Amino acid sequence: MQASSTTAAVAAALASLRGLPLPVLVPLVVSALAFVATVLRLALRRQRPVYLLNYSCHLPDADRQVNLEVCEYFGLKCRRYSDDIADFMRLIYSKSGLGQETFAPPFIFSGRFEKTLAFAVQEAEEGLFAVVGQLLAKADVAPADITVLVVACSMFSPAPSLASMIARRFGMRPDVKAYSVAGMGCSAGTVGIDTASRSLRCQRCPGYALVVVTENTSLNWYFGENKHMLVTNCIFRVGTAAALVTDVPARRADAKYELVRTLRTHHGADDAAFYAATQMEDERGNLGVALTKDLVRVAGAALRRHITALGRRVLPAAEMLRYAWRVARARAAGNRKAAAAEVPDFQRAFEHMCIHSGGKAVIDSVARLMGFGPYVVEPARATLHRFGNTSSSLVFYELAYFEAKRRVRAGDRLWMLAFGTGFKACSNVWRALRDCGPDADNPWNGCVHRYPMPPPPPSKTHKHA
Repeated sequence: MQASSTTAAVAAALASLRGLPLPVLVPLVVSALAFVATVLRLALRRQRPVYLLNYSCHLPDADRQVNLEVCEYFGLKCRRYSDDIADFMRLIYSKSGLGQETFAPPFIFSGRFEKTLAFAVQEAEEGLFAVVGQLLAKADVAPADITVLVVACSMFSPAPSLASMIARRFGMRPDVKAYSVAGMGCSAGTVGIDTASRSLRCQRCPGYALVVVTENTSLNWYFGENKHMLVTNCIFRVGTAAALVTDVPARRADAKYELVRTLRTHHGADDAAFYAATQMEDERGNLGVALTKDLVRVAGAALRRHITALGRRVLPAAEMLRYAWRVARARAAGNRKAAAAEVPDFQRAFEHMCIHSGGKAVIDSVARLMGFGPYVVEPARATLHRFGNTSSSLVFYELAYFEAKRRVRAGDRLWMLAFGTGFKACSNVWRALRDCGPDADNPWNGCVHRYPMPPPPPSKTHKHA
């Protein structure tokens, strides 16, 4: 009965269309066809969702831990630094925000006090091979299933490449799309996720992408007297992370996060931004990385431009209206400086934030510009204290901190933000697919209970009679 009534309705509709004049019928049919074509085009162009299946962070052996005493012993025994330079590095270390349990490269403990290619290769292999093996095992993915391999290391680019070393070690398929990314600085971790997700979506069939990020300090340890180049000795430490992303629909149930969007902005057209952090030789030919005094200012300016582009995509409409009202009110009061200093409240867009933890001054600058309180920047400060500046892998150590604290709940939105040389900023926005606790290989297991660090005791006040 229902089928016959439907048939009758269709027949009546066709009859009414036939009765329409031709000048009316033709535009109507064309509009309908255009609508169908648009819907089909959007359906075909819809990007496949990309998921973070799992990730691992490298935790070196305890015999690679370095504290102030080890650093002072190394500086004394190598006989490369004057007393003034030693005092300067001691001062930088004391203000850096680093703790006494970070990890140093192998050559620091070798007793040879020489930067060699062999030590650089050893440092790379120890981190890369360990973390990739851990990740593939717990994600239940065979090396032959990897279709995209992205390996990022800013300061060490050997031949064969680090990507080739991993492909050889784990016996990956001959048609794996391998990328070796260099010179991207601390942003390489987020850039690697962006590169991997785009590569997956360009493939005809869903697959797996392995992103491995590390830094290599062995060949870039600085033995000169340029104070801008000595800072890196005090804050950069060993760290490696690997992430497995996929667009295989069947693995959504196993994944931890879904990639919502990525954003990359480049500010290298400005000379101050370009030279804020650069690899160079000093006047005596000693190789190292110079961090200029403009670095914190450049990072703040880059962040402001970056969040301007990001805010339009992630902030709720209500917060955008509140932000516009605050800016308009400040301008109406004639206070253009206050209007320029206004920023939207990004805590209305994200529950968790893995902000760049490259140094204490950078964390302070981001917190001040964005209006973040101590709780928001707690993971960044904790990561800097426990592991130091591990460069491109630092955002994954921060993510591991959230999971170790069991703060991530299904549906939570998470923002990864990192800066890189050049000068660039890159964001990854994730949505948690389930509650996430610490894995067995979480680098914070056994020490997360000590964080956040208690604030320093108040200074004693002297009562006067």
